[in-house]
Amino acid sequence: MSRIELININKYYGDNHVLKNLNLTIEDGDFMTLLGPSGCGKTTTLRVVSGLERPQGGVMLIDGKEAINAENAFYLEPSKRGLNLVFQSYALWPHMTVKQNIAFGLKIQKLSKAEVEKRVTDSLKMMRIEEYVNRYPNELSGGQQQRVAIARAVASNPRLLLLDEPLSNLDARLRIDMRSELQRLHRELGTTIIYVTHDQVEALTMSTKIALFKAGELSQVSTPVELYMNPIDLQAADFIGNPRINLLEGKAKLRGDGTLEVHSALGDHVFPKGDLTNETIPSGEFDVVLATRPEQVHIETRAADGNLPVKVYANQPAGSETLVSLQAGKSDFLAKQLGLVHYDINQQVYVRIDPTKINVYNAQTTRLIKRTSL
Repeated sequence: MSRIELININKYYGDNHVLKNLNLTIEDGDFMTLLGPSGCGKTTTLRVVSGLERPQGGVMLIDGKEAINAENAFYLEPSKRGLNLVFQSYALWPHMTVKQNIAFGLKIQKLSKAEVEKRVTDSLKMMRIEEYVNRYPNELSGGQQQRVAIARAVASNPRLLLLDEPLSNLDARLRIDMRSELQRLHRELGTTIIYVTHDQVEALTMSTKIALFKAGELSQVSTPVELYMNPIDLQAADFIGNPRINLLEGKAKLRGDGTLEVHSALGDHVFPKGDLTNETIPSGEFDVVLATRPEQVHIETRAADGNLPVKVYANQPAGSETLVSLQAGKSDFLAKQLGLVHYDINQQVYVRIDPTKINVYNAQTTRLIKRTSL
């Protein structure tokens, strides 16, 4: 296993400052996903770790030893970093069988014939593709080729496995299957994995940690649950989640007892001091944005204490779930209900939202000031 430390990494392409004083620690055995939209710096970070790119500033440590020291122009060769890469393209040798593709790198390491045979067999079993051992890449589906590429990567027992959007060429069903395989592979090997994707479902379902990127900087590094439930700012909140999180404007002020009083289309709330973050809260009344996930909005057809009267704007059945667009005054928000549920347009309904599941953001700084309970 490997522990990776990136310290004040800066990377430029001409005048384009791609990575800006990046600091990130990846612990032994982590499945760390680098997540963010195109152009945010996640793939560049992976290439810096692998040695395919040289940063102009910063230090990288692998297990406490320098692999990069830009100030001294020291860059450890990729072959000496104890890692393997799997790319979006499968990069298999078309004239070699599956067995030969996997064995090729092992032979270069001058392993014995018996050891090569064992590692090829073990990696094929691990990826459940033993029956394709004598086939050529053009005889395999995209999903099978990707399994071969991963089997080839793990056969050399790397301390660090780097995966750059490896599932993006696969169809939806194959992606789900491969997510399961990668998750199982991580548990069995215990290898440190760095995984790059723009797909938040991949990140949320497989990772032990997620590093969310924003324009060459880290926005948040946390567990999938923490990132989903408590995005650090409004941009992170808006990026994570499908369907998107509900964002509603409101007013707030800090009371003398340290509680936060909030007024919005979702009603009036007083949040306890223990739910507030360490962000500085302005004195007097200030603008806030309330955020709540659609699955936290519960619809009822009868009035009850604490419920909020709203109108149905649209009803969108989607097979296993129903998305319901609601209006409270001038504010619109979305509810998600399991199963097929029908509401009439303009029907009066009542919603219940657990206040512990509401995030509050300072509208001016966009930073989270009130957390949800996990």
